[in-house]
Amino acid sequence: MMRVLAADDEVPALNDISRLLRADPRVEDVIACTSGVDALRRFDAHAVDAVFLDIHMPGLLGTELARSLQAVPRPPAVVFITADETRAVEAFELRALDYLLKPIRADRLGRALDRVEDFRASSPEVEDEVLTISLGSAIHLMRRSEVRWVDAEGDYSRLHTGRDQGRLIRVPISELERRWADAGFARVHRSHLVRTSAITEFRLTGADPVIKLGEVAIPVSRRLLPSVRRIARGEASAS
Repeated sequence: MMRVLAADDEVPALNDISRLLRADPRVEDVIACTSGVDALRRFDAHAVDAVFLDIHMPGLLGTELARSLQAVPRPPAVVFITADETRAVEAFELRALDYLLKPIRADRLGRALDRVEDFRASSPEVEDEVLTISLGSAIHLMRRSEVRWVDAEGDYSRLHTGRDQGRLIRVPISELERRWADAGFARVHRSHLVRTSAITEFRLTGADPVIKLGEVAIPVSRRLLPSVRRIARGEASAS
């Protein structure tokens, strides 16, 4: 099963491609976006296997978005969906798997998904992850390996490297906890997720247990105290 992101600024066309994708039994979920900028922001909030991109979108062209996605450690499969017959060479230079001309036929889409499946089967696993963070009109890329701890801010998370005030990303901390469990991150409080290898001190006795990451003190909740004690004893792996 695969999770797919589709982006097209023409809503009827976006609805059509989303409907066709959802009708294929290999597709688990479709994330529909009406702009390239929205697609880039939402790409990071979901584990996406493939992106289906219109080319001519305001703010960020589909080709520009595809070029940005090449920078992530495990780029998604890219398929272009467009009425423009003139950009195929550029698309394949960007390593697109397919180039579908509108209107999209179900059988033609099925062949594109065949190529996506082949791409996924041949792609090696990559340990690190790159997150896209909006900074006004700019997009900032941050590697998971740079992150030392995460603070929850409602449905958002603030990623800290220890060098500044942190970067806000539209991904809930519960999602990062799930995605990063095998990368050495552990929840120590409902509002805090930490890289266990960055912990420099455990202060787990008394009324207000904390861990320290250098000069930064992070509270430990009573509910999660037993698991943090296991980390302190070296019973949990860190990376």
